[in-house]
Formats: sequence, structure tokens, C-alpha cells
Amino acid sequence: MNFPHARTFPELLDEMAQRFPLHPFITDHDRTLSYSQFKTEAKMVAKGLHALGVRRGDQVAILMGNQIEWLVIDFAVTSLGARLVALNTWWKHSELQHALLSTDTSFLIMVRSYLGNDYTEALQAMGDLKVALPQLRQIVGWGEGLPQGQLNWDDMLLAGQSVSDELIDVAKSIVQPDDIAYFLFTSGSTARSKAVQLTHRGNIENGHAIGERMHLSEQDRMLIPTSMFWSFSCVNALFAVMTHGGSLVIMFKYDTAEMLRLIEVERCTGAYTLPNISLALYEHPDRHTRDLSTWRTGICRSSMIQRMAEMGPREMITGYGLTECYGHSVDSDAHDSLEHRMRCSGRPLSNVELKIINPDSGDLCSAGEAGEICLRGHVTPGYYKDPLRNQESIDAEGWFHTGDLGIVDEGGFLQFKGRIKELIKTGGINVSPADVEEVLHAHPHVQQAVVVGLADAQREEIVAAMIVAKPGIEIDVEALLTHCRHTAATYKVPRFVVVTNVEDIPLTDTGKVHRGRATQFMTQRYAQGAPTHQGKKS
Repeated sequence: MNFPHARTFPELLDEMAQRFPLHPFITDHDRTLSYSQFKTEAKMVAKGLHALGVRRGDQVAILMGNQIEWLVIDFAVTSLGARLVALNTWWKHSELQHALLSTDTSFLIMVRSYLGNDYTEALQAMGDLKVALPQLRQIVGWGEGLPQGQLNWDDMLLAGQSVSDELIDVAKSIVQPDDIAYFLFTSGSTARSKAVQLTHRGNIENGHAIGERMHLSEQDRMLIPTSMFWSFSCVNALFAVMTHGGSLVIMFKYDTAEMLRLIEVERCTGAYTLPNISLALYEHPDRHTRDLSTWRTGICRSSMIQRMAEMGPREMITGYGLTECYGHSVDSDAHDSLEHRMRCSGRPLSNVELKIINPDSGDLCSAGEAGEICLRGHVTPGYYKDPLRNQESIDAEGWFHTGDLGIVDEGGFLQFKGRIKELIKTGGINVSPADVEEVLHAHPHVQQAVVVGLADAQREEIVAAMIVAKPGIEIDVEALLTHCRHTAATYKVPRFVVVTNVEDIPLTDTGKVHRGRATQFMTQRYAQGAPTHQGKKS
């Protein structure tokens, strides 16, 4: 599809609503809106926010689960030239307070609760909000039991009826492509995540490039099971689909059986998945009873490409990226061979440069040599009010130093090898956990492998592995280690193995393996002298 002319969120919505007025844009658990209907709702909410005093440069935070209103608020806020602060719905009061304070948030739009998290209680736990959040001017929300002094959503919309179309149109016309649109938070495991700034232009241009790798069109319907506050959804998926005139189907909460049902009922042609989601879909008994024939593409990890193809979608793509770099900077192409997509993350997207450097010397690595992944082009302008971290992450030439380890082959394709700080140094040799995990995943009885380094007096560290067996299979640890010895260098063979259950693999709130907790788990087992076969078969 031709690249949209628009380079700001409000311009993009106007353009798509003109090109595809009656075409479905978004479906949630409650309703469906066409591009034209969505534009109308976004303008109505923008009027309400304008009536409250939201203006260019303000920060407006959102705290709610996946529903159409999340995206309506997104486009309403950004059409006024304000910045959307996407809050993590898993956060507790101290984390929410830190996020709101560190971003100078003036307005908060929230639901009372979501999936057992009571946000009214969280705000009350902060004490006097005038003291705890001195810059917060107004809270808007839905439902009963909202914080004292909060404005009801309907009352905000009513106030907006006095705001003219011309005021909103003027505000939209002032928005510039390089203005900040989003404050998103790094997906770390600590409560002190930093606010990443992302521009209108970067979201749109990078998103379109991702959609091109999937060969999207207005006929595509993309299922999004992951939280909207995460860049995987509100950056990567949203703009990959929207810039191609396609449709989004968002899940209020993730459920494997419901995801399979929605692919069939909504005739989804694509789906965004994480490794745990891919595995759950593949293993769920309902997948054999559902019609998944429309599903052809989407995003998954390289290790899941084969399983996804067995389910039906043979054009899933793989990728590499960070929140700081608009979700993905590298993607494979849906038309690449299955074998190729199983091996690598792909090539850099348009307007993205990539290089691999020696993390100690800074020298450029040759093809096939592992080093730190550095990116330039569509990268964050910086972390909000954090000059020290900006100086550490972005050099004078504009290269963003990711802290990730990778290899670029002779063809320019990237292979991601994990975090540099996760490198295992055993007997003076650096070992990438991803390399060992790849060897373990190649064993026919292994469903999942997580590799970490454990402190060792003789070798500095040893390679240790958590193993989850495929359903109904019992792992023979000695046979597994024999497989490793035949497949990899001796120093990569795990010296300590725990066979456990999938529920024991610690995950972050964004579905990634929590390396810190995995290391703690394995350290405890190692200290106890636990047998290598721990737990029961999956």
C-alpha cells in the first residue's frame, strides 16, 4: 500500500477516515467502529479534554485495560498536541505514583479497576493527592467508587459540547511530526522504569515499515491480545495496521481459548504473539476444532515459527526491537523462507541503520562476530528529564546503544543473542544464553529452555538450564546433555539442569522471561544440591 501522506496522529486519522470511511477500524469485546466513526468519537473526547484545559505540551495519563476507549483517548490527546502517558495496568500505588510524578502528568483518565487491580485504592494509598501528585490537576473516570473529586467521563463529554470544531481543528493543525506523542515505560522488572519519548513521525513511519514486512493491506484483520500500554501494541501493531487501512481486533484480557475463537469468528488474518502465547495456542485442544484458515501472518519469535506454521499461518514474521526504537527496528519478510525466519530476526527496517560493535573497545565487528547492537534513525529522542541515561544510551553520532548482543551475517541479517549483561563468563569464555537455549530447543522433547549463569568458585560462572518438557514427555537429562555435547562446544553444555513445570518459569508483566528471578530460582536449587530432575513432567 502507498505510504500515507500524514506524519502526525490526527492527520493520519483524517487521511484514513477519508480513504476508508466505512471500513472497520477497531473491534473490542463490546463494539466495532469504522474509521469514520472512530474519528467522530476521538473528536468528541478531544472537545471534552479541551474543556478541562488540556493543551499542547500537557501530559495526559491513561490507566485502563484493552478497550476501544483506550485508542480513542490516544488520538484525542495527541490531536490537541498533548502527550499520552501509557500506564501499566499491573502497577501498584508506588509504581503509579512514580510514573505520574516523573512524567509531570497533569491529567489522569482511569477506570475504577481492571483484572483485580483496584486503582481507587491505589490512589488512596498515596495519601493526600495534592501532596503526593502536586502537578495532577484533574482525574476523569468511569464507574462507582471513584476517587473523591474525580470527574465522571460523561460529565467531561457534556462539558465538551461547548467547544467548537474550529478550536479542535486549530489545535490539530499545530501538531508537528517531530512532536512527542507518547511517553511509554521501559519493560524492566523494577518499579523505577523510565519514560521513553516517542514522536508522531517515528510511530507512523516505523509502523508502516513493519506492516510492509507483513504485506498488510486494508483487507487484513489483526488480533491484538497484549496490553495496549506496551509498545508491542500501541506502537508496533497499531501503526503497522492503521497505515495500511486494516482492522484491529483487541482482546479485553488474554485468554487462549478466546483468542482461538476470535481468530475464527472475526476472520482474523494476523495475530501478534509472545512466546508464552504461541506455545499456549499450539498446545490448546481447541485449536483442532477452530477454523483458523484466514490466519496467515503476524509476529512471533523465531523459535515459534515452525509451530505457528503447523497451526496454519505460514507468513508469520520475526523481529527485534525495543520500546526506545518504536517497537521493532529489524523484521524478517513474510515471504522469506520458513527456514530463514527460524534462524534470524531479519534486516533493518527502512530509515533504520544497524551496526555491531565490540562492547569494550567500540570497534566495529565483522560479519558473524558477536557484539553490541547499535541502532540509528527511528530511535527515541531521549528519556524524559534523564540527561545522564540519555548520555549513556545515545552517543554524539546519534547511535542508540541497546545493551543487546547480536550478530549480523554476510547477508545483513541480524541474529539476536540476548542481553550483554546476561552473558555467562565460564572459565574465561563468554557464553550467550540464547546460543545454549537454541541448542536445547532443538531437542525433540524440550518445550522451553531458560539458560542463566550461576556463580562458581572455580569457573567464575557455570551454565545452568531450566527445562520444561513437552506435554506427556519425561526428560532424560543425560540424553539431553549428550545431545548438547554433540551439537555445541563443550563450554556451552549446561553443568546444572533443573527439569520443571512451565508455571515455574518466571515472567515479567509483559510476558518475557524474568532473568533475575530465574537466576534466583536456579541459585537456590544449586545451593541445595538439588537433583538435576526437579519437579514433575509437564
